[in-house]
Amino acid sequence: MRVGSRGMEAVMGEKTQVGSCHCGAVRFEVDVAPDARVSRCNCTICRRTAVTSTVVKPAAFRLLAGKGNLSEYQWGARISKRFFCKTCGIHCFGPGHLPELGGDYVSVNLSCVDGLELDEAKIVYWDGRHDNWQMGPRNTPWPVGSAA
Repeated sequence: MRVGSRGMEAVMGEKTQVGSCHCGAVRFEVDVAPDARVSRCNCTICRRTAVTSTVVKPAAFRLLAGKGNLSEYQWGARISKRFFCKTCGIHCFGPGHLPELGGDYVSVNLSCVDGLELDEAKIVYWDGRHDNWQMGPRNTPWPVGSAA
């Protein structure tokens, strides 16, 4: 992942990046390591929102503006929340808790982060559509029809 020049140095080589929704009402900062895992998932919500994300600890994420402009969506086992801007509809981030991810986390939609070049990122793929988390990620997309 190539990080843009807007970031400031943070702990352990991480860069503080600024991001926002499309209309700018929701703004945030996130500390992202240069070697952060970038992933996509084939579950129904990730496919429909076309999210490319990374997961950080809650301390690495700071909402700067727009808390009152967020709409929340949860479903299923309620492991995570998805927050969308009420004005433009963009999904920027989602906090959650999953022991397999080390407990509390924030999933950040990297498409909302200024200065990141995702076309150069090494992306891994999760099979969330089939709750196939135990298989871990792989380097190519999982089939949509059935678990491989």
